[in-house]
Amino acid sequence: MIVLTGDKLDLRDFVKVAREKEKVKIANSARDKVRAARKIVEETIQGDEAVYGVNTGFGRLSEVRISGCDLASLQKNLLKSHACGTGDVFDEDVVRGMMLLRVNALLQGVSGIRSETLDKLVEFLNKGVIPVVYEQGSLGASGDLVPLAHMALPLIAEGEVFYEGKRFPAAEGLEKAGISPVKQLYAKEGLALINGTQAMTSVGALALHEAYDTFLHASLASGLSFEALRGIKDIFDSRVHEARGHEGQIRTTHLMQAILKDSKNTTEQGALRVQDAYSLRCIPQVHGATLTALDHVKDILETEMNAVTDNPLVFSEERRIISAGNFHGQPVSLPLDYLAIAMSELGNISERRLERLVNHDLNKAFPPFLTPDKGLNSGFMIVQYVAASLVSENKILAHPASVDSIPSSGNQEDHVSMGTIAARKARKIIRHARKVVTLEMFTAAQALDFSGKDGLSPVMKKAYCLIREHVPFLEKDDIMQPHMDAVERLLIEKRFDTGDLGAMIWTRS
Repeated sequence: MIVLTGDKLDLRDFVKVAREKEKVKIANSARDKVRAARKIVEETIQGDEAVYGVNTGFGRLSEVRISGCDLASLQKNLLKSHACGTGDVFDEDVVRGMMLLRVNALLQGVSGIRSETLDKLVEFLNKGVIPVVYEQGSLGASGDLVPLAHMALPLIAEGEVFYEGKRFPAAEGLEKAGISPVKQLYAKEGLALINGTQAMTSVGALALHEAYDTFLHASLASGLSFEALRGIKDIFDSRVHEARGHEGQIRTTHLMQAILKDSKNTTEQGALRVQDAYSLRCIPQVHGATLTALDHVKDILETEMNAVTDNPLVFSEERRIISAGNFHGQPVSLPLDYLAIAMSELGNISERRLERLVNHDLNKAFPPFLTPDKGLNSGFMIVQYVAASLVSENKILAHPASVDSIPSSGNQEDHVSMGTIAARKARKIIRHARKVVTLEMFTAAQALDFSGKDGLSPVMKKAYCLIREHVPFLEKDDIMQPHMDAVERLLIEKRFDTGDLGAMIWTRS
């Protein structure tokens, strides 16, 4: 059970709830803050002051005053009119993450929502009733209005939900789960539910978690290639990397030292060659820069997970409601574009090592395209094609979403972040990079069967043997796609015995 306080959520607990379906509950200390802010909202609506989103319209319509008898209808209309999503629907883990993050943000006690409404959202989460939320439609300011509107609609028995793997109209799904909907949303509640960055943050956080896993597997893949190509181990001398001082580079070096420890395949400077190509020689520098990027994005996302991101904000001690712009996704959008670029580069260098394995002109050790009977067989020729296709597509996707903006709401909202687009394409890039790493592993195992499998380090021996349990050495051409998928499943299911290697990635000095 994860106890939510509004300010202590981290990436690992987020993944436990979003992906592993850990249950949550609200800390009593947080409820007190929520109730205090709600009291201010209720006092405000009894007065004459116009307060944005409480007794006014929204966006360009903020100058329109709403009468007290229409305040509940205002909130319901907000959800219904903003539910304009399109495209595919988000996976359930993304929506679970959105719900978790929205509850956590509202527990800061400056949003004015009722505690009872938050309890209902927690009940949805714990009973597995997951709103149907569409991927497209958010500009990333005023937050993720469209996806969060779809997330909030089922609270009032509108929209659709997934329950026990099936899709239902919300009212039917709630009845099957034994959940009563919220009878009505009161002043400010609809706005509190949809004005925030929880869609981009949820997609981004899940993508980041996959990125760390992919980084670990890319390290294993590079180790297999390094052994197959008899790389020069001097490049992992700690003194080299401490001289430069970048923490990600140093941690990557320590990781590669552990991966290649006791290998009989690695060589020393000048033994076979004076220098290796950059795709081998610069593993600490290139992989390390990606690791530094992942750590930076993690810092930003964990801050955002515990941030207040709606508008207006209710400060109960000062009895003040302030309209501002914490919903703007720029603090998340920029790092997610950075994540996309960093993971695109991890795929790029992986593909270059793969090319070195299949290209006889570059390695001199293996038959062309790693097939014993060249000409009659094409071997791993097209495996490299696929990797090249994926990294080329990643280069297009890596163009930053955050450099774009387009005015909306009658030019009242005249600069937006495109943060959810940044998150979605970062996720796509990460999954492409994972496939490229898969192809490098698949190819390196084939190369090692020609030379080197008996001299592998203990870590690499386990990785090689796991691959061979699921994919055979290919003496002649075969349909490659099932073999490729089999190796990728090993990555997705985290089947590689990595021991303490994961901790070396997650733990900073």
